[in-house]
Amino acid sequence: MQKLIAIVNVIAWAGFWSFGYLALSARVENTGQMVTAAVLAALGGGVGMLAYLWLVRHTEATGYAKPANRAIKREDDEIHGEVL
Repeated sequence: MQKLIAIVNVIAWAGFWSFGYLALSARVENTGQMVTAAVLAALGGGVGMLAYLWLVRHTEATGYAKPANRAIKREDDEIHGEVL
């Protein structure tokens, strides 16, 4: 499953960059082409980001990658009074 998600990640980011370029390089008169390319680029970027985040979470869960440093909130870390 992770290989399929990795392939989807690569294809989605390729679509983001290619359609993003088409949206930015379209002539002003071709608003339909510009909007269509921008929507496809946004979809590619969104799918690529979701696939990337899934891959990161999966590799941390399986132990392939080192988990990110995350702070743990303790009970004695309460802030009382005025904070500037």
